[in-house]
Amino acid sequence: MGTVKDGNDKNSQERLLCEFKSPLGHNYCESSQHDSEVTMAIPKVILYYGFAPISDPAALRLWQYDMCELLGLTGRIIISEHGINGTLGGDINALKRYIRKTKAYPGFNKIDFKWSEGTGHDFPKLTVRVRDEVVSFGAPNELKVDETGIVGGGVHLSPTEVHDLVAARGDEVVFFDGRNAYEARVGKFKNAIVPDVETTRDFVAEFESGKYDHLKSKPIVTYCTGGIRCEVLSAVMKSRGFEEVYQIQGGIVRYGEQYGDDGLWDGSLYIFDNRMSMEFSDHTKVLSNCDDCGTPTKDFYNRHESQGRKLALLCASCAISSGATKPNTGDEEIAG
Repeated sequence: MGTVKDGNDKNSQERLLCEFKSPLGHNYCESSQHDSEVTMAIPKVILYYGFAPISDPAALRLWQYDMCELLGLTGRIIISEHGINGTLGGDINALKRYIRKTKAYPGFNKIDFKWSEGTGHDFPKLTVRVRDEVVSFGAPNELKVDETGIVGGGVHLSPTEVHDLVAARGDEVVFFDGRNAYEARVGKFKNAIVPDVETTRDFVAEFESGKYDHLKSKPIVTYCTGGIRCEVLSAVMKSRGFEEVYQIQGGIVRYGEQYGDDGLWDGSLYIFDNRMSMEFSDHTKVLSNCDDCGTPTKDFYNRHESQGRKLALLCASCAISSGATKPNTGDEEIAG
């Protein structure tokens, strides 16, 4: 089986990829001549996930990598036997072709691809990996998926339905942050519970510690960037006795698109690419302060090597004076 690396020019690469079929035998190309003409006219970024049984994750990885490489896309894709999780950057037309081809794969036809403005250099490279989990909760054997998605997860609520729930149940509703704690420093839902976790792997121990047992009978709305972490989080919570668990359909991204900064969300959204954060309006609040001087800021930096390159919120002045650098997002989790 050939890959795009075997050709020295774009036409030969295109012919090889036309011969390369998806893991289920679908031909990649519809019109190879048009697909090869990719220019970075309008840079965009997409964030997406899909849960469906994958019989051969390694074959799917090869197909995805070759397709992205030919289309000139960069970013990160994680594949497991449970599904796919990705964020990619590139030209809008190349991303549209990628979406069209990926949706043709059985089980991926209902994937919600979330678009945002790109810079053309949002990711340093392309990585496509096979792992035990598409989101690393450290509980791969707990997760059950079928052709409809995760089995036993929370009830999906649209942003409008979230507001309806709050209107009906008031302060009884608990917003529960399903992200890493540092992400919530720059933005979160009002009065949300933010667990003290450094990674998603810490959530299972948090629940089993008993510190949230008093919430088990309350209506809990879980939220994360694009929804994928809450797909797993809500299932983990329900299996541990939480009775009424919801998740926001499309995550913070879809909520912010509908309500901006005029609803229940406050601040910026931390994102896992070189942009580091995004805003939903022209009047976004800055919730956080520089760790060194207290000046309002939403910008994360890595401390200097002498300080262990620890992630910190710093204003531009303190970042420069301390030798801090912008994080390299190339090998981070997608964390949608």
